[in-house]
Amino acid sequence: MAVDLAADASIIICDRGYLKHQREWRTRLGEKAKCKVVQVESDVVVPVEIASDKEEYAARTIRSKITKKLNEYREEVQSGTPEKSSLSYKVSGEDLSDTEKLLDRLNVSVNPGPVSRYFKGGTGEAKKRFEEFLENNYLNYNESRNQPHLDNVSFMSPYLHFGQISPLWILHQLKNRSGENREAYEEELVIRRELAINFCYYSSDYDSLQCLPDWAAETLETHKSDERTKVYTKDELENAETDDEYWNTAMKMMKERGYLHNHMRMYWGKQILTYTNTPQYAHKVALELNNKYFLDGRDCNSYANIAWLFGKHDRAWTERDVFGKVRIMTKKGLERKIDGEKYLDKLNHIHSVEKD
Repeated sequence: MAVDLAADASIIICDRGYLKHQREWRTRLGEKAKCKVVQVESDVVVPVEIASDKEEYAARTIRSKITKKLNEYREEVQSGTPEKSSLSYKVSGEDLSDTEKLLDRLNVSVNPGPVSRYFKGGTGEAKKRFEEFLENNYLNYNESRNQPHLDNVSFMSPYLHFGQISPLWILHQLKNRSGENREAYEEELVIRRELAINFCYYSSDYDSLQCLPDWAAETLETHKSDERTKVYTKDELENAETDDEYWNTAMKMMKERGYLHNHMRMYWGKQILTYTNTPQYAHKVALELNNKYFLDGRDCNSYANIAWLFGKHDRAWTERDVFGKVRIMTKKGLERKIDGEKYLDKLNHIHSVEKD
């Protein structure tokens, strides 16, 4: 399609992707196009190969490398007006005006269906939401961002995933601010996010447990046959039918919103290791559910976050059943850190608000 559209073009300019299929698309375009193809790296602040020429072990090993280059690449891009408008350009191909007919013609599964009204797409919506975050929640960000019942986060991940907002634009909205809130937010936006992109770019095994460091792979193999308290089928997990009310609420939340607070994502994922009979199957289930239901799934962050559940970008901890030396998260530990009752009531609150 892109090759056909560019039949008479003098140059093709595209964005950059880091996952296997995204890189394959761009490679194929470069091979078949009759003109020059240029990739513009717009999904990160510091270009991935400039930040590091190898896969980094953890945030602590990439942080200083990105920080040293950050000022060089955080310069604001100046916008301009094109000399010729492309709005009247006629493009042949699929009719995008009727979504249902398009999905039916493409034989795309209708499960899952549309998520709740909480998210609206588009750059304008993304900017509006971030500006509301700065006005209403930013000043308490570092203090309360790990409290999932508060939603004291910016909700930028779906917009970043679909390229509807630039990390550089977000960074510039923080330029006149200082202190712990800015530091905490930039750590997530730049360091952690670009660590995930570094991981997917340099590791061909980002979608399997082959990506794990030796200590994690060895300890999980040692404890592979440890007895689980309760094992659930994939269908039971997908239908939120466990004995853990927090896990069930998290599962329902992600299915309805297409989003889950990061603290609950970690808890949700860690429990899957105890709910399935092998680490390999746990990884498969966690990745499938993540990529099926999250609006920001199928992303470098997704693959890095799922791998983290099994020890990637982490260190060895005290050895325990099932997890071995991989970091654990328990129900009791969760209850010590969050307001459990308010989180459980959150789903009912969402239903009542979004019906209005």
